[in-house]
Amino acid sequence: MADPSSYRPKPGQIPDSPGVYKFRDEYRRVIYVGKAKNLRQRLANYFQDLAGLHPRTRTMVTTAASVEWTVVSTEVEALQLEYSWIKEYDPRFNVKYRDDKSYPYLAVTLNEEFPRVQVMRGAKRKGVRYFGPYGHAWAIRETVDLMLRVFPVRTCSAGVFKNAARSGRPCLLGYIGKCSAPCVGRVTPQEHRDLAEDFCDFMAGRTGTYIRRLEKDMTRAAEDMEYERAARLRDDAEALRRAMEKSAVVLADATDADLIAVAEDELEAAVQIFHVRGGRVRGQRGWVTDKVEAVDTAGLVEHALQQLYGEETGDSVPKEVLVPALPDVPEAVSQWLADRRGSHVSLRIPQRGDKKDLMGTVQRNAQQALALHKTKRASDLTTRSRALEEIAEALGLGSAPLRVECFDISHLQGDDVVASMVVFEDGLARKSEYRRFQIKGFEGQDDVRSMHEVIGRRFKRYLQEKERTGEWEEIRSPGVTGPVPAPDTAPAAEPSHSRDGSPQDEPREDGPREDGPREDESREDDGRPKRFAYPPQLVVVDGGQPQVAAAKRALDELGIDDIAVCGLAKRLEEVWLPDEDDPVVLPRSSEGLYLLQRIRDEAHRFAITYQRAKRAKRVRSSPLDDIAGLGETRKQALIKHFGSVRKLRQATIDEICEVPGIGRRTAESVAVALAGAAPPAPAVNTATGEIIDEDDGGSTS
Repeated sequence: MADPSSYRPKPGQIPDSPGVYKFRDEYRRVIYVGKAKNLRQRLANYFQDLAGLHPRTRTMVTTAASVEWTVVSTEVEALQLEYSWIKEYDPRFNVKYRDDKSYPYLAVTLNEEFPRVQVMRGAKRKGVRYFGPYGHAWAIRETVDLMLRVFPVRTCSAGVFKNAARSGRPCLLGYIGKCSAPCVGRVTPQEHRDLAEDFCDFMAGRTGTYIRRLEKDMTRAAEDMEYERAARLRDDAEALRRAMEKSAVVLADATDADLIAVAEDELEAAVQIFHVRGGRVRGQRGWVTDKVEAVDTAGLVEHALQQLYGEETGDSVPKEVLVPALPDVPEAVSQWLADRRGSHVSLRIPQRGDKKDLMGTVQRNAQQALALHKTKRASDLTTRSRALEEIAEALGLGSAPLRVECFDISHLQGDDVVASMVVFEDGLARKSEYRRFQIKGFEGQDDVRSMHEVIGRRFKRYLQEKERTGEWEEIRSPGVTGPVPAPDTAPAAEPSHSRDGSPQDEPREDGPREDGPREDESREDDGRPKRFAYPPQLVVVDGGQPQVAAAKRALDELGIDDIAVCGLAKRLEEVWLPDEDDPVVLPRSSEGLYLLQRIRDEAHRFAITYQRAKRAKRVRSSPLDDIAGLGETRKQALIKHFGSVRKLRQATIDEICEVPGIGRRTAESVAVALAGAAPPAPAVNTATGEIIDEDDGGSTS
């Protein structure tokens, strides 16, 4: 590991002009390429105190052994040179997008004497016109099959073409009219090239001209009583319309644009691109990347633009590029795109209308692509095993933690404080074991104290289960006989009870069990699984040193010393251990860090879902909710009859009895409950200052 101060240039050596810089390691390999509007200011950021650098940047500068730079005259030149160097050196610390699959293109080989229409993948070739990419090759073949009626361009391979020319007999497509058969001289090379260029024009979005021409020729043929030719032209026009219908119109103004969306987390990012030509989505593609360098959404967008258009020219660069965030220097990027296209390119964020709606669709695709990528990665057994082994090695565990429990605290400014417990076994979520908690030991916001309470309650229940079944070994202290009772760490936090009277915390997330019971010993006398019966090998808390210390203290108070504890701090993804002043920094590409992050994010999702549900329930609460025997149907009937709780409160018992389904005893209960409940403060319209009457029925829904 190198000391950055050992190769830091003197301040006077670095120019303050635009340029591109390269960091090299001790073997002279380029490990990072970047550009800067001001080289002196940018490079100074890399040579500050290491503690102030992002972990990824810190790793890069300590891996590097030298830095060098090249001065350019404009920011556009810097962008071009940066792209060229990234392609040339493939530096390990730069963001590199990779296709989540090799997308197929519809290609027309205009560089051949007789152009051919075919499906192509991989690197683009010079002199070939590309359309797409498409999601599936069969979608291309269906489109081509429809269009060959009107544009009978050659689709055969070079070998088939030569054999047909040698024998003087065309292939089957030539006999059925879906190929103009240039192999046997039915059309001249120029006539065949004209067909291929017309095919390209139609695919590029200039569709109306050909359909109108076909309809005009059809009408003329009918007037001349050439009915067979008119019928063929009619079928050709219909075939073109069906080909057009395969790409739905999404923008009514025949826009040519690319829409780019990004979905990201701390470690990875997914990019989705929709190619819109002539107002229709002509293709879609996407990438997933590891966030090797510290980069925000704007930086990801800039890298994506370089990846998309770095080798494109002409019409391959659209007139308009819509993005979720503008690069740091949008003018330079726009100019770079315009240079590649040969005309002006608009780079902007859509603000309203159809384009913004379509951008939302692209964003959802990006989020789904990232989720699918994570699911595929998590479902791989070898990857999960490696992740658990890396966690065990980093935390100094004796074996891989096959059961991991993660806890998170959620609240809204100190109200509705709740906690979640999620369980991962063998690297997979076990949702049937999830639990939710209400913080009952105190009021207000204190994440550390809340974490102590929740950990104490969970493992106190574990010890109670062990003692009840006789599996709990007696824990003895010097001079003490008999078992040591588990201390009551949260006297006010008594668990709620299920319908059959068995104690439990908040119910787990609704949903089917992902698997059956583990074994006979894991079940209650009535056949239900025991709650909190299985101890984890590792407890993960969402937070840093304070939360980890609180969790460890709760376990120590219960006499539990065989369960490891760690915390995952979200800002820098650092792993904290009890009684350690410095965090454990797992490599950014570590599968162990990825698994810990996924577990932490699941705990956060589960906690915040519960917290929002509690808050919504509290907001919708009504004095009628606490009346015994008054169900939802009769509450709605009362509100519908009187119009509001305020008017119901003013009603007499006899008036309440007039409501269908409400007897006198229930009416008396309602009247007593509403008389004892303090009326809520009047709602005020903050815009006008007007006092608003109670919403009709809204408070009881």
